[in-house]
Amino acid sequence: MTIGSHITTFAGKPVAEYPADLGKASHAGTAWRLEDPDYDNTGQFLERLEALAAEEWANQVTALVVGNWGGAYDSAPPIERLAALLPRFTRLRALFLGEMTYEECEISWIQQADITALLEALPLLEVLTVRGATGLGLKPLRHTALRSLTIESGGLPADVVRAVAECDLPALTHLELWLGTENYGGDATVDDLAPILAGTRLPALTSLALRDAEIADLVAVALAGAPVVARLRELDLSLGMLSDEGAAALLAGQPLTHLRKLDLHHHFIGAPVLERLTAELAASGVELDASGADERDWDDRYIAVSE
Repeated sequence: MTIGSHITTFAGKPVAEYPADLGKASHAGTAWRLEDPDYDNTGQFLERLEALAAEEWANQVTALVVGNWGGAYDSAPPIERLAALLPRFTRLRALFLGEMTYEECEISWIQQADITALLEALPLLEVLTVRGATGLGLKPLRHTALRSLTIESGGLPADVVRAVAECDLPALTHLELWLGTENYGGDATVDDLAPILAGTRLPALTSLALRDAEIADLVAVALAGAPVVARLRELDLSLGMLSDEGAAALLAGQPLTHLRKLDLHHHFIGAPVLERLTAELAASGVELDASGADERDWDDRYIAVSE
């Protein structure tokens, strides 16, 4: 799997390019997409952001999608300028930082930065999605409005996972981490996830996605007895290297029959184990996505998104 096309909706709103689609979209009902048109000039990106912020209707904007800020393959986003400019959008509630296709910049080549200042500058932000983890940083903080946090990567560093686990996010209902592979910096272990799995953090959490994981089997083993699972409505282990070992642990562990949805698509579970899992969950009405089965040998297995 590669990320070959731009998203068309974000935070429930259609995405439109600024300024090209200006006459085609609702000011408040649109997720405005901003990027450097040449992909190598951060100044042009900031000019577009300044222009949007200067629109008389800027205070109606609730969602922004940041594409290539200029040379994203070798320069991090201008976090300080973003933190200074984005509060001008007084109703901003959703932000996507780094929405790029593989043709613009492979996910593991996207240079990121410490995003703590963005969260501090946007205390009313409810949805944050970040793509790319090279150079990504986060300091543990308290944010009372954030409901959804997604970090998409081909390899998520352990220090970022630990920082997320140490944050105080009382309103967070959805957490999505693409753990990736060690080949691209994904060195997190299940120990780094322990505070999240223990259920003592993130009191409102009902949807947990630990996706694109080389260590998917180890994650599944940990989830089999993790207290947080009992209050989840949705669990997502898709895009990774889940095999019979992880699936068997889920079957032998605590019941998953309370879930509304279990997403395992792109996996390496054999037919006999998958049939047992499907039968158990189907009897309880759990929506199971187990598409994309692949029974290749271990040495040939892969996560769906890495480069």
